[in-house]
Amino acid sequence: MQASENSPQETHGHFAVKDCALIAIATGKRAHSLKELRDHLVTINEDSIYYHFWGGLIQPRFEEREFNNDFASWTRHGLHDGTLAEKLAVVDPTEFTDPNTLRNELIELVEERLEEREFLRWMPAAKPFEFIRSQIVVFDTHSRAANPRELCALLPHVSTTSIFYHFIDARQRFPEGVDDFRFWLSGFGHEFDDLALRLAEVDPYFAPMTELRRNLINVFQEYFEESAS
Repeated sequence: MQASENSPQETHGHFAVKDCALIAIATGKRAHSLKELRDHLVTINEDSIYYHFWGGLIQPRFEEREFNNDFASWTRHGLHDGTLAEKLAVVDPTEFTDPNTLRNELIELVEERLEEREFLRWMPAAKPFEFIRSQIVVFDTHSRAANPRELCALLPHVSTTSIFYHFIDARQRFPEGVDDFRFWLSGFGHEFDDLALRLAEVDPYFAPMTELRRNLINVFQEYFEESAS
């Protein structure tokens, strides 16, 4: 594995805890119908597709999201098409290492629905879909872990946006689609292979960020508790 310039693994081997903010930037593109959504999906920047799947996860909310991605939400509430909304809602972006493959999956689902319901080509939505693109801003928290046990102690104190950066956004930075935690653990040889396997089983998408952080903390803590027994 090749570390990117933003990798948390420094030359001395410490894990550098980073935090981030996902900045929303308007593209000026709007879809007033399902056909227009399909047409824009063909040419829209990859950063926009990324934002509409992941951006909502790190936005502060007082209630649980009905849908995990903006496309499903708009289809349900803008077009009142529950059938397509359900199909879009189960699309898991972590299953697509190439953003264009994810784009093609969305286009295929929309085109299938347009073929099933011809009137959706011209039926106007209650409100347009606003295409937003994202830019991530990263900053150093100056927290460091020399080994996995120290990282375990740090995790309860890191922010959910830090979890987003290390466990979700990292998958875009490494060609293997691995997160920062598993990449760093690989630097210890095979010593923490079991811990890495447990982390690989944690779902990064279909859970609120607070729950995701709790799941990761549990994985680390249970691993070291079992190792000590």
